[in-house]
Amino acid sequence: MSTVDYALDDGIAVIWLNRPERLNAVVAELVDDLLEALDAAAKSDARAVVLAGRGRAFCAGHDLKEPTPAGDAVDSRARLDRLQDVTRRLRGLRQPVIAAVHGYAIGAGAEFAMGCDLILAAEDAVFAFPEVSLGLSVTGAASRLLPLLVGPLKAKELLLLGERVSGTEAYELGLVNATVPADDLMDTAIAWAAKIASHPAAAATMAKRALDSGIDSSLDAALELEVSHALITEHSAEVAASSEAFRSRA
Repeated sequence: MSTVDYALDDGIAVIWLNRPERLNAVVAELVDDLLEALDAAAKSDARAVVLAGRGRAFCAGHDLKEPTPAGDAVDSRARLDRLQDVTRRLRGLRQPVIAAVHGYAIGAGAEFAMGCDLILAAEDAVFAFPEVSLGLSVTGAASRLLPLLVGPLKAKELLLLGERVSGTEAYELGLVNATVPADDLMDTAIAWAAKIASHPAAAATMAKRALDSGIDSSLDAALELEVSHALITEHSAEVAASSEAFRSRA
């Protein structure tokens, strides 16, 4: 795995997104590597998982410096389903997953965090959902999970206005569980994971499954609708223009 690091120690699996030179922005290779790391955690004896980002950000969303992948609707569908598998895999793990978010958690980055069971944010974290402003569709079950976390009206505000919120504001909205100083982020995340790992593993899994059962009853429908919308939007003239403008920046 060249874009994701994986380590297992004392019952805790730590997965690092590792494209720091691009703020861990999402490309196909990162999605593949992240799924591989999640599979490794699933097969391990880990009792808790931490997802974090190397460098200055958790994940800055899709890498708009990369050209839109060529291909027909079948190819696009396969690529989008692969991206959605990150949410499916995170929620499907038997181990509780903690997102340790610092710096940017934008678009797909915020959606990766929401796929986790707990979200711990550094005070310097920045969350945003800019898809609408770019002519794109949300992914990662944001259409289902975001309203559950912050309420329908605030979810529409975050999506339609695309404004950024700090880690502290995210906590006030209910988007994250807690905020800590950036220097304390990983220590706190590991402490949370260690506490979970100290509990009987079967009980933690059953608690996760029980809580997710009601949430996930509509998750598959949300993921399917998001893919349908993404197939419509990603090859539009508006997206082509916004992507070209981003790639042409100095």
